[in-house]
Amino acid sequence: MIEPRLNYVSCAGAAAGTGQDSHRMAYWEWNATGNPQHPHVVVCVHGLSRQGRDFDTLARTLAPHARVICPDVVGRGESDWLADPMQYEVQHYAGDMLAMLQQLQQQAPIESLDWVGTSMGGLIGMVVSSLPPGVLPVSVRRLVLNDVGPAIEWSALERIGEYLGAPLRFESIEQAAAQLWAMSTSFGPHTPEQWLALTRPMLRKTPEGPYRLHYDPAIAQPFGALTREAAEQGEALLWQLYDAIRAQTLVLRGAQSDLLSVATAQAMAGRGPKARCVEFAGVGHAPTLVAADQVEVVREFLLAPPQQGRA
Repeated sequence: MIEPRLNYVSCAGAAAGTGQDSHRMAYWEWNATGNPQHPHVVVCVHGLSRQGRDFDTLARTLAPHARVICPDVVGRGESDWLADPMQYEVQHYAGDMLAMLQQLQQQAPIESLDWVGTSMGGLIGMVVSSLPPGVLPVSVRRLVLNDVGPAIEWSALERIGEYLGAPLRFESIEQAAAQLWAMSTSFGPHTPEQWLALTRPMLRKTPEGPYRLHYDPAIAQPFGALTREAAEQGEALLWQLYDAIRAQTLVLRGAQSDLLSVATAQAMAGRGPKARCVEFAGVGHAPTLVAADQVEVVREFLLAPPQQGRA
């Protein structure tokens, strides 16, 4: 079984406790092509409280065909924590992704760039994909927005705010898996083995012994400061970004999602890049891209010949 290699990129913005003006963002690189400089790059970016190993199943499927890059967004996973918690926001994350893409381009020219973004990772993808020509090494060719769009239901943000940043401690990986599953049943059916595989990278040992979650609890500060009025104002900007996207776009939606409404998904199909929408039954927010049917939809979209990209 192939495994990823852990790499880092230096990005603007001070890291906590270092006294430096920069921070390191970690990214997991998958390559099973035999060509470490494969020109087709697929970037997979996780949700708000998650990390890059969420994409292990999808990455193993895509790695024989592309250079798959799964970053740990700053404040998560193996990445540094930020000195200023208010920098935990999408525009800052997008800047880190540009630094990563520039580093990848220096290592080997990127000829084809695709993006898979779950929830927050999809918002970052909308920012990156809407950038004018010349800012990226190459423009995003195909974009997968996993259970997210320009309009986000306020009730879902309230739900997420109830647990984000909570000082959870777990005596074992199994206890953590059970407790996290109780908070994440909207992800849809998973076998115990699948859920344990998703849980292990979410945990870090504390000096006292128990496990904690991998992320900086301070990511909750800017999230908690968001008001309904500010969210509504941000929605208008996100629609502008979405309308500027020229990449072929696929929207995935959990049929029971409380974050991406049916109406928003339908609107995304009718404007901007006019996304193709696929809905998964028995799943809420958000599909984990572990189930075989979910992986196959993404694989077919990303690896289809150019003339079949919207098929």
